Amino acid sequence: MQKSFFIQTFGCVQNQSDSERVKAFYSELGMSEANDWKEADTVIINTCIVRESAENRAYGLINNVDIYRKENSKDMKIVVTGCLPGVAHNQNNPEVKQKKLDELYKKFPQVSEFLSIKDISFSLDPLRDKKRAAMITISTGCNNYCSFCIVPMARGKEISRPMADILSEAQKTRESGFSEVVLIGQNVNSYGNDLVDKKVLTKNMGKTRFTTLFPELLEKIASMGFEKVSFVSSNPWDFSDELIETMAKHKNIDRILHLPVQSGDDEMLVKMKRAYTSADYLALVEKIKSKIPEIEFTTDIIIGFSGETEKQFLNTVELAKKVGYKVAYLNKYSPRVGTFSENNFPDDVSSDIKHDRWRRADTEINHYEH
Repeated sequence: MQKSFFIQTFGCVQNQSDSERVKAFYSELGMSEANDWKEADTVIINTCIVRESAENRAYGLINNVDIYRKENSKDMKIVVTGCLPGVAHNQNNPEVKQKKLDELYKKFPQVSEFLSIKDISFSLDPLRDKKRAAMITISTGCNNYCSFCIVPMARGKEISRPMADILSEAQKTRESGFSEVVLIGQNVNSYGNDLVDKKVLTKNMGKTRFTTLFPELLEKIASMGFEKVSFVSSNPWDFSDELIETMAKHKNIDRILHLPVQSGDDEMLVKMKRAYTSADYLALVEKIKSKIPEIEFTTDIIIGFSGETEKQFLNTVELAKKVGYKVAYLNKYSPRVGTFSENNFPDDVSSDIKHDRWRRADTEINHYEH
């Protein structure tokens, strides 16, 4: 009888894209996809540890699967992939890597395997569920090390896929009937900075950065005939004039742009290790609006970051009102294990204050009439 698998994905679109390749990997092994995890021989849990809520849901599912298989005497295998084992798999020192994996197996004895997403080859054609928008990963990892973010540890340093491979995959999706494509990376607009001559420099927000290949890649894909080309997530200090010109030129590039701000207060931005001020961010927004008047913005905001005062919170609300976000994704601060914040920025804003600020921000930003 053919073995079956089920995959549950937590977290960002990068994880969703990875899961499409994981499905292809298990299908290549001769397994079929089950409609419910209770029907599967192997349950794969693609984890996110960027946010505490997603991490807790993944832990809950591991326990639920374990309880179910014991109560029903089922020979069910649990495989965990994504960010949780990524912190171990991305260690450069083999001894440290093995130690961290051993710690995971000790903490989660229910798990049969901690699968490295890096071992799932990009040569596999993803098994995509949606027939309208195809997700294409253009890079993995991140080099920015924002103080609150676990991504560089969970996914490793930023690595760009060869442009020819991305273009080939995009062409395949176009030929197979997809009318939309979404380019995915932890920081899409720094794509290619590991592929270009490091002597080629540019200035963004007054800071020297390596020139990236993202405007060129976006130009080529936008010219393929897709009805819509989108990308997530973009980094404000890598948003070049060339990228803005490329977006303005091609009307099929999505006019909803996700541009994470995290805070509208300069002291908070320094603590967060975000390489811009609130004025820098607003100037970038105005520059984009001047070239693309129909543009709309979405963003990420952290509520109650370490030491955040009422005035600093209100600075964020004020910036948000100036931008006029279509949607702001609000997240309450909780230090993630392994980040700079863990040992340097305590979670010292009370849960009651964070909850109150979250409620007020949601009302004033997401329901603000502009």
